[in-house]
Amino acid sequence: MSLRAEASESGGVVVEYESEDVREPSIKRSRSQPGSALIYLRGPKFLIYVSGALSMWGDRMWHFAISVFLIELYGRNLLLTAVFGLVVAGSVLLVGALIGDWVDRNPRNKVAHASLFIQNVSVTVCSIVLMLVFSYKQWIEQIWDGWLTVVCYTVVIVLADVANLASTALTIAIQRDWIVVITGYNRGHLAGMNATMRRIDQVTNILAPLAVGQVMTLASNVVGCGFILGWNVVSLIVEFFFLSRVYRIVPALSVKPPGADVEEACLQGGARRRTHVTSSRARGTQAPPEDPSERSLSLKAVAGLPLCFQRLRQLLSTCRDGWTAYYQQDVFLAGMGLAFLYTTVLGFDCITTGYAYTQGISGSLLSLLMGVSAITGLMGTVMFTKLRKAYGLVNTGVISSCLHLGCLLLCVCSVFAPGSPMDLRLLMAYADNSSASSPAASAPGDGGRMASQREKHSYPLGGGSNQPLLPDRSSIHWTNNTVLFDNVPSGTAPESYVSIILLFLGVITARVGLWSFDLTVTQLLQESICESERGVVNGVQSSMNYLMDLLHFIMVIAAPQPQHFGILVIISVLFITAGHTMYFLYARKAKRKSRQRRDT
Repeated sequence: MSLRAEASESGGVVVEYESEDVREPSIKRSRSQPGSALIYLRGPKFLIYVSGALSMWGDRMWHFAISVFLIELYGRNLLLTAVFGLVVAGSVLLVGALIGDWVDRNPRNKVAHASLFIQNVSVTVCSIVLMLVFSYKQWIEQIWDGWLTVVCYTVVIVLADVANLASTALTIAIQRDWIVVITGYNRGHLAGMNATMRRIDQVTNILAPLAVGQVMTLASNVVGCGFILGWNVVSLIVEFFFLSRVYRIVPALSVKPPGADVEEACLQGGARRRTHVTSSRARGTQAPPEDPSERSLSLKAVAGLPLCFQRLRQLLSTCRDGWTAYYQQDVFLAGMGLAFLYTTVLGFDCITTGYAYTQGISGSLLSLLMGVSAITGLMGTVMFTKLRKAYGLVNTGVISSCLHLGCLLLCVCSVFAPGSPMDLRLLMAYADNSSASSPAASAPGDGGRMASQREKHSYPLGGGSNQPLLPDRSSIHWTNNTVLFDNVPSGTAPESYVSIILLFLGVITARVGLWSFDLTVTQLLQESICESERGVVNGVQSSMNYLMDLLHFIMVIAAPQPQHFGILVIISVLFITAGHTMYFLYARKAKRKSRQRRDT
């Protein structure tokens, strides 16, 4: 029996992916025909690219701007920004499976339009609230003894979090489901669309924050909010039109696996059994029969609960089954390996760039390094398409993993290279000081040596201890993930630049393997997950990514000083090594299955 026949019997759960060579002759003929460029511009791929570019540009602008706005609102303190980051990560971690389940259970056009509308409306309303707060901040602080300000902060964070959840749903729907259907389950075309979407993301990741940052720097925060508001209104209209057109010209998007009625009945019974049934069908096994007496008792127990508790039980059951479905996937180890890569300080985020700033690296040089890292990221997407075509998808992940780990060895070497501020004696001294009951616990000579060590290995921003976190806004250049200053001196130059050079050389070159590996796992998830479970599994994957990302912030909180950064580098490399080891185990298992299929 063919895979197509199996798919029809199991509710469209299993699909057959075509090789990239199947349609090659017809594609070449269509490209040679007159007017093929116009046909492409009206085709679904181009419309998805434009819609994705608008969405990513808006997301990048908003994610950057909201952090800056929260810093400005709270007296240039990072508290609100930290609360916002915790709320965003925690919400996706908790409801990621619910978001994916909602994507699975509803028509594709409804999911895309609803997510798009909620995201843009939330950002628009949040921008209006921010404009009012910035314009009338002093007046608002005097109402209700300042509690109105707290209400405004809460509204801003809640709306921004809702926008992020809607963006997560839209990403799962378009980038994990729609493009699979648009490419007609052709592996070569799917790899091309994945790589193109990632290139668009890399470019917008650099340019969008710079654009809105210039508006905020040259004008004001109010004008910046207005700029984002106008962008979201225009983007909502254009994206809505483009996605609607794609849905019309690709009839396969309107077809989803049946079973919504069965799933609704399961939800009313307090359990979601669709995952178990579809997984059993996909594996060719039969689900064990259900005891009628147990089901009757379960129904009575659920019926006796209040309505709100019944609904809560259903949501918890959905989350549990979503995580179970994720664990039962053949690509579970590959997905976990990708998630482990998020626990790292070896990227161009505020942590690594802030450390570089304390090591005497200027803001202009950091901006240049960020641009170079974007170029190497684009090289990774190109390498992915070449390697996948030459060696296959699984082997591409192995090669990308080895390249990524090899480049990160430079970062490990930077920890022990000349100019590195890491000093393990400082950590032991800090532990002794924290456990001591009085300052007399250490000898005066030791205290003098400790003070000299602190002076040697710390690189202050300059100024007195009462210097504010951010200087006057005229000296600020807003970049993607950090804040660079013109008039504020950078950290004192270290004794040697060998350590910081090795660090950034490793970080920049590693992005080639990193993005190639990311695209590999992304396509493995697209190809391997049943169509009826794409949303919930990818929702859990997003939750895992946010969970591991939270861990790296916890690491920084535990070791915040520049002389601790070397330990964070080593821990990051260990997490990344563990992630790639999981992928190696998956690749070994996949190759073994492939050999067994060939033998049979």
